Amino acid sequence: MNPALWTGQTGLTAQDKQLSVISNNLANVNTIGFKRDRVVFEDLFYQVQRQPGADNTEGNQIPNGIQMGTGVRVSGTQKVFTTGSYVTTSDQLDMAIEGQGFFQVLQPDGTMAYTRNGQFHLNSDGQMVTANGYPLEPAIEIPEDALSLTVGADGLVSATLAGDPNPQELGQITLANFVNPAGLSALGGNLFAETASSGMPFEAIPGEDGVGAVKQYTLESSNVNMVEEMVNMITAQRGYEMNAKVISAADDMLRFANQTL
Repeated sequence: MNPALWTGQTGLTAQDKQLSVISNNLANVNTIGFKRDRVVFEDLFYQVQRQPGADNTEGNQIPNGIQMGTGVRVSGTQKVFTTGSYVTTSDQLDMAIEGQGFFQVLQPDGTMAYTRNGQFHLNSDGQMVTANGYPLEPAIEIPEDALSLTVGADGLVSATLAGDPNPQELGQITLANFVNPAGLSALGGNLFAETASSGMPFEAIPGEDGVGAVKQYTLESSNVNMVEEMVNMITAQRGYEMNAKVISAADDMLRFANQTL
């Protein structure tokens, strides 16, 4: 069997996965706090027919050998945690992180999840929650008679209550950070989970210990660059086409060999 057929097949598979990742990036171009993925490729093992540096004659070594590659595969996908652009809003519950760090939310099973999406809402108990109803941790409860809400750059939440001109402190927002954010597990719903690769989270007050400050009335847009993704899509398409041509050429060679035998 012509090895070019199998090598070309690995190329088709790899480019197909690349296109799937690009399509997901483009689909989430307007998702608040979304972080784009990129595909990591690696070449497969080599069939060594002659080892480089092997002795040819006494005192002479072969400068280069014969090593036949067997294709390519996707070794992983990596989240790119560059900061997206900031959008100013008029909602007092909208927040963005200017720098590193994640908001912490409590999932229904009691485990912690992490997000860059600061688009919060209030539930029936006055707690700040995500669009899926997951409460922010540490919990912040807004009184019913609150007239205005202020979130400082350090995450301190205060509110002006009816009949009291002095702001009342309601709680402190803390952020979590990781040694390797790219190692987080993407759960969907703008949420990430801790893994052994990401390391354990460390909690800090915004603006301290390397985590970013909190900006109220602001949201962080997706960090997807549409022009870059379109270029990547064209590159993946051309790569797919060329690998398909390799398979077609190998098939023609086999057909020619069969006809001449």
